Amino acid sequence: MKIYETKDYQEMSRQAANILSAQVILKPDCVLGLATGSTPIGTYDQLVDWYNKGDVDFSQVRTVNLDEYRGLTRDNDQSYYYFMHQHLFDRVNIKLENTNVPDGTQEDAEKECARYEALIESMGGVDIQLLGLGHNGHIGFNEPAADFAVTTHCVDLTESTIEANKRFFESADDVPRQAYTMGIGTIMKAKKILLVVNGEGKADIVAKAFFGPVTPEVPASILQLHRDVTIVADKAALSKIPR
Repeated sequence: MKIYETKDYQEMSRQAANILSAQVILKPDCVLGLATGSTPIGTYDQLVDWYNKGDVDFSQVRTVNLDEYRGLTRDNDQSYYYFMHQHLFDRVNIKLENTNVPDGTQEDAEKECARYEALIESMGGVDIQLLGLGHNGHIGFNEPAADFAVTTHCVDLTESTIEANKRFFESADDVPRQAYTMGIGTIMKAKKILLVVNGEGKADIVAKAFFGPVTPEVPASILQLHRDVTIVADKAALSKIPR
């Protein structure tokens, strides 16, 4: 596990974008595993900036997203499909047929999860998976649980996650209660993992997840067992790790 400390969010975003763009340059048809949420927005903005300058080409890149709310249509401005188009896909030269987000409108959860898992397998797996980190240690929508979920599955969101996400909706009642997400096993199959985290509010969970015991009660702790993990975090987020 490699940890890069940056002075602020902007530097964190630039460093993460540098790692992703290097992957694209080294393997133009790579499979990028992508994440949503407020943390990676700066990373996507930096990638778009470099694309506009001619430094990175997404024409052969394929993507798979970590998760999607169950029940939201793709034109809903809170869907992760909408988010990815707003922040990355519509701003670079990626082919839309090469982008993949779980279908939140699919009512048959078992069918959709099996389809998505098979899709990832058919692409030869993920070359580098971008992750954020939830306040309760979740990665994707893998919430604290009694055991690690293996494959893509439908999850009931915890109250803490609903609380954290309600700022994006008119009220907490509008936040979906379920989501489709890659499982921990699916995430761990990625050849490389890149986790971005910033802010003092994440300092406790960073210390717990990466310097505490590996437990499904802290889903991100499983990353301690992955062979190639890079954490890019600002000084505030790393303020409580052992030195």
